[in-house]
Amino acid sequence: MKKTVKLQIKSNFVNQFRSGYPLINKEAIKNINALKEEGTILDLFDENNHFLAKGYYGIQNKGRGWILTNNQHEVIDQSFFENKLNIAINARLSFYQDENTTAFRIFNGEGDGIGGLTIDHYDGYYVITWYSEGIYHFKKDIMEALKKIVDFKGVYEKKRFDVKGTYIEDDDFVIGERANFPLIVKENGIKFAVYLNDGAMVGVFLDQKDVRKAIRDKYAKGKHVLNTFSYTGAFSVAAALGGAVKTTSVDLANRSKAKTIEQFSVNEIDYEAQDIIVEDVFNFFKYAVRKKLNYDMVILDPPSFARSKKHTFSAGKDYPDLLKQAIQITSKKGIIVASSNCSTFSMKKFKSFIDKAFKESREAYTILEEFSLPADFKTRPEFKEGNYLKVVILSKN
Repeated sequence: MKKTVKLQIKSNFVNQFRSGYPLINKEAIKNINALKEEGTILDLFDENNHFLAKGYYGIQNKGRGWILTNNQHEVIDQSFFENKLNIAINARLSFYQDENTTAFRIFNGEGDGIGGLTIDHYDGYYVITWYSEGIYHFKKDIMEALKKIVDFKGVYEKKRFDVKGTYIEDDDFVIGERANFPLIVKENGIKFAVYLNDGAMVGVFLDQKDVRKAIRDKYAKGKHVLNTFSYTGAFSVAAALGGAVKTTSVDLANRSKAKTIEQFSVNEIDYEAQDIIVEDVFNFFKYAVRKKLNYDMVILDPPSFARSKKHTFSAGKDYPDLLKQAIQITSKKGIIVASSNCSTFSMKKFKSFIDKAFKESREAYTILEEFSLPADFKTRPEFKEGNYLKVVILSKN
């Protein structure tokens, strides 16, 4: 039986929890010193001793845990997790039935009722990501629940909580049979090579599936495409499959070149006909301006925060300036795919960044399409920061 701690919530946070807000912020807790051991069950009460919600203690960024239920008498055990997983998987049956998509998310944290936990499916293999030591305390119950509900080939895990400030890297394999890597998965017919045992990231970001499909099906044909912060080149592959004349992929990481070559190769695209450049994107923009290079499509999907030898980038502060550089090298009537996964600002704010960049560049634009998280990345309206992805596809007039 898990230990339970009674938390008293400050009066100005009570309505937030009553309305379904799932994250327990430390600022909301009156008796913060009662929190001792992660994984402890938390019963939240208002200052008049009225029950609000039940959750667990787990340190994740500024949060101190997540709400699990509004039922005071609900027991947080294996059957609780089975129920949550069942509901989540039943909502994603269309993904399981789609022969052209074998990589997708089956459980998306607080969107599916358990903050701090995500589970992704890769052609019969599952990857569980634990975002705090607190949720990791429930590993046995969650693993047993998963075993009962799905037939899996094997399960891998990612521990995204800190031990001495570092990502915990070990073999990542948990149970079942080990996959042969690269494991080739499909997403809307596009093939991707993934490595489930290779650190925090496996080789493709599943939250961008709708955007990649749009690039391939609607926007890439006949275009010279620049893909910045390209990681393993997933957007470049989508563009090439969509009929792009040529793609140029730019990323600072040394391993990005070999990874991008691999993604082109598994899709039977001649990587030698593409440009794959290992370079600081900020330096590349300066080079492109100096050489008067122009692109028909520029894909701009920076991390929320990035640091290189000469540059520090923070999306909330620096995105307009970055976009201005992209505008400079985008041809007239060209397309910009502006994307951010930063959770600290809204789509409305993101659009204001776009507007600012174009106004300061003395250029006009037309928004063609907008994207947020795809259907398998379930979110909840009470927790807007959970719907972190913002993508605007626009045309430079």
